[in-house]
Amino acid sequence: MILALDTSTESAGLALYEERQLLAEVNWRTGRAATAQTLPLLEQCLRLQGYSPADLTGIGVALGPGSFNSLRVGLSLAKGLAYALGVPLVGVSTLEVVAYPFSSQVLPVCAVLRAGRKRIIWGIFQTQYGRWQQTVESLNTTPEELVGEVERSTILCGEIGPSMAAFLRERLGKRALIAPPALASRRAGYLAELAWNRFQEDPAGDDLAALQPIYLSRPRIGGAPLEKENS
Repeated sequence: MILALDTSTESAGLALYEERQLLAEVNWRTGRAATAQTLPLLEQCLRLQGYSPADLTGIGVALGPGSFNSLRVGLSLAKGLAYALGVPLVGVSTLEVVAYPFSSQVLPVCAVLRAGRKRIIWGIFQTQYGRWQQTVESLNTTPEELVGEVERSTILCGEIGPSMAAFLRERLGKRALIAPPALASRRAGYLAELAWNRFQEDPAGDDLAALQPIYLSRPRIGGAPLEKENS
């Protein structure tokens, strides 16, 4: 049984996953309270399933991009648990978690996260030759710059609010296939499945000491979240 832990942004999540089945999942808006909220929720999920931390055999953690402080909370907790329990740890890109529910589609999938100051972080993923992979590197740009990179019909998902969705539809027309909010939401269950797949390929996981968050923008003074409003 593996634990998936994601505190990349103001949206956080955790999940328990075992033998290709999702046992428990919690996704919530945490703001700046991830430190105080995450452990009690983890204990509750384990208790509801009749497990304890000692039953965990691996941990998957979202590495970002995301909020500077939020990422540190999740990675520190994941590393601490992995070390204390003696279990492997794998890190997964937060953008890949966003894009993953569309991995069975033939079209490219553009995952979007808000980066503040009217900027966004995005990357493009696609299943090619039977393998799910990132085809355009993660970038920190303006929405206008993203529009310039979308040359064909593309599924857009993630932190896309109404105003950004309207902008993308206006500029991209039929090329913009914008996922509905519920399907586009980042879920810890997706992270859990990605981590499970990684463990099947490499049971040893990542180097615990070397694993670091992914940052595409400088941390803001006071550890503020990436963005408070969807522009």
